[in-house]
Amino acid sequence: MRNRYLDLLRFLAIVRVVVYHVTGLAGLTLVFPAMAVMFALAGSLMAGSLDRSGGAALGRRLRRLLPSLWVLAVIFVPAMLLTGLEFTPRVLIWLFPITDPPANYWGALALSPIWYLRDYLWFVLASPVALWLFRRAPLPTLAAPYLLIVAIEVGILPTTSAVLRDFGLYFGAWLLGFAHHDGLLRRLAGRVLVAVALLLAGAGGAWILTHPGPRGYDLNDIPLGNALWSAAFILVVIGRAPAAAAWVDRNRIFGRLVTVANRRALTVYLWHMPFVVALTPLVGLVGWSPRDPWGLAIRVVLVFLLVGVVTLLVGWVEDVAAGRRPELVPGRRPSRPATASPGTGPVGVPAPRVAEADTVEIRGR
Repeated sequence: MRNRYLDLLRFLAIVRVVVYHVTGLAGLTLVFPAMAVMFALAGSLMAGSLDRSGGAALGRRLRRLLPSLWVLAVIFVPAMLLTGLEFTPRVLIWLFPITDPPANYWGALALSPIWYLRDYLWFVLASPVALWLFRRAPLPTLAAPYLLIVAIEVGILPTTSAVLRDFGLYFGAWLLGFAHHDGLLRRLAGRVLVAVALLLAGAGGAWILTHPGPRGYDLNDIPLGNALWSAAFILVVIGRAPAAAAWVDRNRIFGRLVTVANRRALTVYLWHMPFVVALTPLVGLVGWSPRDPWGLAIRVVLVFLLVGVVTLLVGWVEDVAAGRRPELVPGRRPSRPATASPGTGPVGVPAPRVAEADTVEIRGR
């Protein structure tokens, strides 16, 4: 049984990511640190997968993650090669992006969300060892990423490695997902959870206020503040997550939107940024300023509409990767099973195959 509350969080995170990339509103990163939430949800699912399948969970996660990327690469990599990208063996990194794959001048911006897949791959590969360590020494393991980002930010550990930096920035959220899966957050006394969340929010908020980035208080420019603030947010929204949230489906349309967003999260994440980049020049052509509210609203709507079209065209790849029956629009209510006539006995209807986890998480900053 899926937890619709967690589905709702993922839906809100996806919407927030798209709106932020269109509008650039720094306040959105503070109100809802979407990327950290998505990593926490992914960590919880990964812990469950490892418990059920052991090492085989790694292959299943990769199988669910990579096909949607390959569809994107089939279209954009040739386009970049035709517009200035040099063909070298590094182009093959698009098949398995454990580091940033090569891109040309426009592709680097339009395909910038690939950083998430890079981090996701590393976190998945690290999860068997990390989960083993976490269950033997929860607090030291959980503290390690935050100590890493502190060391990087204050200059104790200078580094140019984006992967190492993001382990400090986001792997703590992934480990909080482990804590959620194991029930540690729920067993934590309410007063302790609130006190820890307030302490983290206070420390993160103080760092954010005293270390603004080039875009002000945008968390994406303030890694340490981002990590601490996001940890507090995760403790609040996931630490006491309800086991169910049937109210999400009381409105059929809203419930269907939540389902579609969860089943097509990776497609939405990968494809929204190219449309954001493509629509940006229209601002000047029609005479809007970059912050014109009406223009921003129209761009948000257009991006969602275009992403919806692409989702209809290629979103079914996520179903195939997850071992589900392909659907154009996920979430159709199953038809009522046939019943036998009196005296004829039950009709045998084979149960549908249930995918191990119904969603690959994604995020955008």
